[in-house]
Amino acid sequence: MDATTTIIIIALYFGVLFIISAVTGRKADNNSFFLGNKNSPWYIVSIGMVGSSISGVTFISVPGWVESQQFSYLQMVAGFFAGYVIIANILLPLYYKHNVTSIYSYLEKRFGKTSHKSGALLFIASKTSGSAARLYLVAGVLHIAIAEQFNIPFYQTVIITISLVWLYTFKGGIKTIVWTDALQTILLLSAAAITIFHISSSLNLNFFSIVTTIRESDYSKIFIFDWSSSSHFIKHFLAGAFIPIVMTGLDQDMMQKNLTIKELKKAQKNMYWYGAAFLPVNLLFLSLGALLFIYINEMGITAPQRADDVFPALALGGYLPPAVSILFLLGLTAAAYSSTDSALTSLTTSFSIDILKTDLMTKKRAKKTRIAVHIGFTILIAVVILIFRALNQDSVIDIIYTLAGYTYGPLLGLFSFALLTKYNIKERFVPVAVIVPPLVTGVIDFNSYSWFGINMGYEILILNGAITFLILWLIKKRVTLL
Repeated sequence: MDATTTIIIIALYFGVLFIISAVTGRKADNNSFFLGNKNSPWYIVSIGMVGSSISGVTFISVPGWVESQQFSYLQMVAGFFAGYVIIANILLPLYYKHNVTSIYSYLEKRFGKTSHKSGALLFIASKTSGSAARLYLVAGVLHIAIAEQFNIPFYQTVIITISLVWLYTFKGGIKTIVWTDALQTILLLSAAAITIFHISSSLNLNFFSIVTTIRESDYSKIFIFDWSSSSHFIKHFLAGAFIPIVMTGLDQDMMQKNLTIKELKKAQKNMYWYGAAFLPVNLLFLSLGALLFIYINEMGITAPQRADDVFPALALGGYLPPAVSILFLLGLTAAAYSSTDSALTSLTTSFSIDILKTDLMTKKRAKKTRIAVHIGFTILIAVVILIFRALNQDSVIDIIYTLAGYTYGPLLGLFSFALLTKYNIKERFVPVAVIVPPLVTGVIDFNSYSWFGINMGYEILILNGAITFLILWLIKKRVTLL
C-alpha cells in the first residue's frame, strides 16, 4: 500500500474521531472531562475498556509472542477473570461509597496526604511508561508505512501521533473517550477477525480445519508445569489474577471510565462482561499469531527478526490482500489510540486533582491548569517513546507487564493494607515503603535462578506488593481505626 493511500485512510478515520469529539465536547467542563457527567451507558464503557486494555500491544505483540511462548499466555488470561470479580465486589463499592474522582483520594481518607500523593505518583510513573510503550509500538509501524517514504524522522512521527490524541481529547476528556474507545474496539477486533479469514482462505482452511491446524502445530501449547520456567501455570495464573487488580482496579485510567457510570450495579455489570471478554479476545489474537507463522512457513517467507514485526511485515508487505492492509492500519491505529487517549486523560486527571488540587480552585483557574497539565503529559509521553526507541526492545508486551510488576506493586501493597487491616501508619515513612520494595524485588529477580534455581516471571508484582505490605506493617501505628 502506498503512503498516499495510507494517509487518506488514517485521515478519514481521524475525521470520524473529531466528529465524535465535537459532539461529546460541546459545553464540556472539568466535570465532563474527569467524570463524563456520570451518564455513560455501561455497555458502551465495557466495549471501550476492552480496546483500552488490549491496545496496540495485543494487536501486534501477542501474535508475535506465539513463536516463543505458544499459547501459554492463556494461563495468565484465565486468572484475569478472578481479578475482575475482586474489582467488582471490593474496589468498585469502595470508590462509589466515597464518591471519588481520583481513586487515590481514598488513600488520603484512609491514611493521609503523603499516602495519597505517593499512590498518585506511582500511578503517574506506571501509566506514563506503559502508555508510551504501547504508542511506541504503533508509532514504529506508522513510521515505516508512511513517514519513511517522505524521509520524515521518527521523532516527528511521534510528535504528529501524540498531537492527534491531544486534539480530540483536550476538550471532552473522558466523555469523548467512552465513545471513541467503543468505536476503536470494534475496529481492531474486526481487523483481527478479517485477517484470520484472509490467511485461512490463502491456506484453504475452513473453520474446523483452522482449529485442527493450530492444535497440531508447534504453537498450540498452553500449559507449562516446569517449575523453573517463568511461564509455569501457577505463576502465570496467580500473576493473571493480580495484574487486573492493579492495572485496572488500582489504575485511574480504567477506573475513571467505570466512574462515568451513574449506578454501582451497572458499573459492576460492566466489569463482569469486560472480564469475561478477555478469554475469547486473546484467543482470537493468539490464533492469529499461530496462523501468521504457519503462513510464513507454508509460503517460504523469511520471518522478521523482531517478534513484534511479524504481523506488520505480512499485512503491509504485499503478502496479503490490500483489504487486509487497510484493516490492519485501521485496527492498529484504533488499538493505539484507544489506550493512549484514555491514558492521557487519566494522567491529566490524577495530576490535576491529586497533586495540584484543582478541585479546590476556581472553575476558571482549574480549567486553565487542567489544559496546561494535559499539554505537559502529551510532551512527556512523546519523550518517553523516544527513550523506548533508543532501547530498541523486542517484545513490548513483556516490557509492559514487567514494568507493571515494579511500579504497581507498591500500589497493591498500599491498597491491600488499607482494606485488610484497621491500622493507621506513620506517614513520614510512606516514601520508604513505596521506594524500597521495587529495589529489593529487582535484586531478587536478578538473582532468582542462582539463588533458588527458578526464573521469576510476572509474579514479581505479588512479591513487590507483599514487601510493601510488610513495611507498612512495620510502620503501623498502635492506634487502630474505630
